[in-house]
Amino acid sequence: MMKEECKALLDALNKVTACYRHMVLTIGGTSDSQNLREELKKTRQKAQELAVANRNKLTTVLKDKTVSKEDKAEFERLWVIFSTCLEILEIDMRRALELGHEFPLNVPKKHLIQTGMSGGTSGVAARAMSVQNMKYEAEQNIDVVDLKDLENEISQVGEMMYEMEMKVNVPQWTVEAKQDPGAELKSTVSVGASSIGMISVEENKSFCDISKVLAGIIFSAVLIIAIVLAVCVVKLS
Repeated sequence: MMKEECKALLDALNKVTACYRHMVLTIGGTSDSQNLREELKKTRQKAQELAVANRNKLTTVLKDKTVSKEDKAEFERLWVIFSTCLEILEIDMRRALELGHEFPLNVPKKHLIQTGMSGGTSGVAARAMSVQNMKYEAEQNIDVVDLKDLENEISQVGEMMYEMEMKVNVPQWTVEAKQDPGAELKSTVSVGASSIGMISVEENKSFCDISKVLAGIIFSAVLIIAIVLAVCVVKLS
């Protein structure tokens, strides 16, 4: 039961973190707005709540000496994934802070990045956070006030990561992956499609080789005819 709970929390954290990264990339773009800044704030706060829940669950179970060796190895793997996810969240929070300073909403003369993207980001945030509708009444100076809060939250995430390393010592290089890189993408369907693709490639390759040979023969024949005609013209003249 504990293992399933940890996996569910980690999956939720991954989704919200991915959502946050998607929205951070739109700061300063054509879809930037007060609503986006509010959604960013709500999403990163949700990610931090899930991070705390993940940390508490995993710390408790990893410090439990009654856990079997196999289960402990699985929890250590989840711990490494969680640590990596938290690092990504911190990086994106720092990126959001930099872009927020670079593109303040209260300076209309500041040119925004022309990314080609348009529209709102509420749908993305709602899907990641399991909320039906995410509409906020953002303050007029949401970006100014929020940047100060963001600086404090970045420090809190950094402190959390440090405390995690002090409480639970799980070196990443000691944890073995359960699957080879990209193994989750190798399904029966994809393998079958790849086989068909390989057959098609081989057939096309053979066809191309034959075409090249024929083209070479035709080119050689034309070249020989041209030389013969040139010699005949010279003799006649």
